[in-house]
Amino acid sequence: MKGVVLHGGFGTRLRPLTHTGPKQLIRVAGKPVSQWVLEDLRDSGVKEIAIILGTLSPLRVVDYYGGGEWLGLELTYIYQGYPYGLAHAVYLVKDYVGNEPFIVYLGDNILAGGIKDYVKMFLESDSDAFILLAEVENPQRFGVAKFDEKGRLIGLVEKPREPPSSFALVGVYMFRPPHIFHAIEGLRPSWRGELEITDAIQRLIDWGLKVDYAVVRGWWKDTGTPTDILEANRLLLDDRVHETLVTGKIEKGAVVEGRVVIEEGAIVEKGAVVRGPAYIGRNSIVARGTYVGPYTSLGWNVVLREVEIENSVVMDGARLERAGRIVDSLVGADASISTSRGLPKGYRFVIGEKALIQLQS
Repeated sequence: MKGVVLHGGFGTRLRPLTHTGPKQLIRVAGKPVSQWVLEDLRDSGVKEIAIILGTLSPLRVVDYYGGGEWLGLELTYIYQGYPYGLAHAVYLVKDYVGNEPFIVYLGDNILAGGIKDYVKMFLESDSDAFILLAEVENPQRFGVAKFDEKGRLIGLVEKPREPPSSFALVGVYMFRPPHIFHAIEGLRPSWRGELEITDAIQRLIDWGLKVDYAVVRGWWKDTGTPTDILEANRLLLDDRVHETLVTGKIEKGAVVEGRVVIEEGAIVEKGAVVRGPAYIGRNSIVARGTYVGPYTSLGWNVVLREVEIENSVVMDGARLERAGRIVDSLVGADASISTSRGLPKGYRFVIGEKALIQLQS
């Protein structure tokens, strides 16, 4: 079985963070979102994976993952360019997958329990397609399933104004060629100007082919907004960080409490306090007079100095110095927030890469 990870799109709901890089490379709980996806596929037995690249800094994706050997994977890159829709992206892998069954996984989705059990269900079935569903409070944001009175799947609707159910399509789809490619060939763009994967799967249903589904257990996050990123970070820290793990350095006189990961090269200096669950990325510095509160993740090469931060994600290379109290925030890569002296106020930010904010007292 082969895998396909969709790594394109414009990430409009995450701007300004995505003006300069793919949303799937935002690091939560120590790893880019798409790395959680790739590792989930690997742990499900899928080792050959095509990554579909978009127009937004595709070389960053290639530079980060390379050939995938360091993850135990064999990666191939396919350039989609402009995002003409999920179905268009899927059609691009027709030659790559050949006659093998394959799984499509959106690169900005995270599932708590992973997909291993569902992959097994699909491979042991005679289904032409297999989709995952999750019950949600706001189905208007997603593709939504429609059932008959016996609970059989009879239709899919993309972002409906009046949802036929509360069960949304999770960004994981499994197919057996060639039917899905035949279905895509006959599609026309939707009102959004895209070739919708929901329309392609609907054609399979209309043709009488076997389309099965499962409802996922545990949480599922589509990390499409700042709020989603912060929630995914909280969920992953709770789900994956079970104990304190230190390969960096904790100076004498520093306080580290709870479940905290401190990566290689990172330093928590004397007079700093870190309360978990939290993640301190590689070569980051938590300096004297700094407080890192629960549900905070720092990327690589971050510097925090005389700042209080809680329930936030700080991306690679950012610097926060004498910036008061920061909560519920996303700070972009290489961004800088500083002031001449510490402030007693609380701040909430979503700032993009290389932004510079100087606070005035």
